Amino acid sequence: MSDGLDIRCFTVGPVQENAYIVRLPGAGTDPGGVGQALLVDPGEEPERLLEAIDRLGVLIEAILVTHCHFDHIGAVAPLARATGAPVYCPEIERPVLEDIALGTPPGFGPFESYVPEHTLAGGETLSLAGVDVEVLFTPGHSPGHLTFSLPAHAAILSGDVLFQGSIGRTDLPFADHPTLERSLATLLDTLPAETTVYPGHMGITTLGRELATNPFLVELRSERRIPVAQAVPVSGGAPRPDGVAGGATGGS
Repeated sequence: MSDGLDIRCFTVGPVQENAYIVRLPGAGTDPGGVGQALLVDPGEEPERLLEAIDRLGVLIEAILVTHCHFDHIGAVAPLARATGAPVYCPEIERPVLEDIALGTPPGFGPFESYVPEHTLAGGETLSLAGVDVEVLFTPGHSPGHLTFSLPAHAAILSGDVLFQGSIGRTDLPFADHPTLERSLATLLDTLPAETTVYPGHMGITTLGRELATNPFLVELRSERRIPVAQAVPVSGGAPRPDGVAGGATGGS
């Protein structure tokens, strides 16, 4: 296995949400020699995610939540209980996690509410499982949406802000399109073009590729005079079932 960052994607539930297990081999090891990892946006299928955790032989040090839409938090409670890991969620959206039925549409669930151990507002830097995580406030798709940036590995876990060829929906309650555009501009202006994007749905991409080709970023592209030819190739490819790695440094 590469000594680079190892990010495993698990596409779960009927909405095909991407949950991630993030680990840095050789770092964040407990006294017993077991590697530690982060779990990001466990939306559904807790049994499958627990099986993956056992198969990888890791301890989950923390569960990170980009935003509290039901498809990203449906498995938080059972996984927090099973792993003992503390949960970090957006401060503004904490009430939704604590009463998950409020945000669950008919036909989905039932899901279990959870009181998070920590809340985040953006601007924090976390050091968890041997990985430094910068917390970016990226509202628009939801009011408290966060993006988790891993600057040492040129990667972000973008939740539902940016996708391969698309962006987050803003036709939902409490969403706002101009706010989302400002969040996208912040990501594109402050992070390197080669940054790998691990989104909440669909395939892995890069910021450079999306700025050059994403049809929803035409205005931002025009403002920056970015030609399509400057698209940055994707490394790692689309998320695949059962946690096949698409690591930020090429994976394994």
